[in-house]
Amino acid sequence: MTRSARLRRRLVEHLLDEDVLHAPEWIAAFRAVPRHVFLPRFFAPAGGLWAAVDRDDPGWLETVYSREVLVTQLDDDPGRWELARRTGPVAGTPTSSSSMPSIMAIMLEELRVRNGQRVLEIGTGTGYNAALLSHRCGAGQVSTVDIDPVIVGEARERLAQAGYRPACAVGDGALGFPAGTVFDRVLCTASVSSVPLAWLQQTVPGGLIVTTLNRPIGAGLIRLVAGEDGTAQGHVLARDGRFMPLRAHRLPEADRLPMPSRDDWEQTRLPMSTVLQPRKQFEFFAGLALPGVRAVRDADDSVSLVHPDGSWVRHRKRGGADEVAQGGPRALWEIAESAFVDWCELGKPERDRFGVTVTAERQEFWLDAPDGRTWPLG
Repeated sequence: MTRSARLRRRLVEHLLDEDVLHAPEWIAAFRAVPRHVFLPRFFAPAGGLWAAVDRDDPGWLETVYSREVLVTQLDDDPGRWELARRTGPVAGTPTSSSSMPSIMAIMLEELRVRNGQRVLEIGTGTGYNAALLSHRCGAGQVSTVDIDPVIVGEARERLAQAGYRPACAVGDGALGFPAGTVFDRVLCTASVSSVPLAWLQQTVPGGLIVTTLNRPIGAGLIRLVAGEDGTAQGHVLARDGRFMPLRAHRLPEADRLPMPSRDDWEQTRLPMSTVLQPRKQFEFFAGLALPGVRAVRDADDSVSLVHPDGSWVRHRKRGGADEVAQGGPRALWEIAESAFVDWCELGKPERDRFGVTVTAERQEFWLDAPDGRTWPLG
């Protein structure tokens, strides 16, 4: 057995231990598909910067088969890797990556693919996920699209090298696949702020769409069932997953916040971690109560909340107590505290109690039933 094959088996064992991989077909795919073919180079964190890594570096193969997300592009610029190789670590914002294998396994299993079904992947990336789909679904059953022609060209070559030939296209993933084919399953490996209606039009009635939501707070996975009339309905999934957004769905940079005075701080019984951490089940509900509010990390490494209307909240720990200061046209922390009380009174619903409805006129979340309490998706 080759070294890479041993590492693939070890990766599968980790995914089984994490309880994110169950189906024999996907176990076989992860054991067979050579991830290292799709990651000949990537960026590694280096003291706030990004260092270039390739197959000549010690530990490259072990890192490829680790459980970590591996950044493959910065600032939409394929030349940044060569620059980092020549000059040393560079600054930049990740714009493409090979996702954590655990998140990939979760999404692939949630897609509930059956033999003979046609699958569309939105967001080709390295091509590794398309290879896993191709191994599971067979020749001619998988199509993949990405907006970046360089990414698509490299992925096509690496897919062929690994023995897979899905249909690869350059285009805006929000518009679906350029050829206009109808699919049984649609999987988006980038996140969206709203569900593109083109996906519904390219999914057979009864077909499934799995994607992640690009929400500043309370993001996560949803699975929709396409209807007969260009609509869809589904649920937020209990198992979480988060991805980089499609380019058109990215959020703007947050403005610099004012510095509160000594008298602006007041104690709160609601920790910021309860609002922001996915493992704290309130996070999803907090996102419904605080639409458009996002978290930013301050220079002192504390976390604040901001909204485009100028409202803001700073949080700090002092003497073991949680304190906040807030400003702008709305008292965001009062909204968060009120939402926490509301959530408790509703029985502390976890994310999988929420459903999603998508039509041409509206996209909304609902609690327990479509005719129950609703919130806008955006």
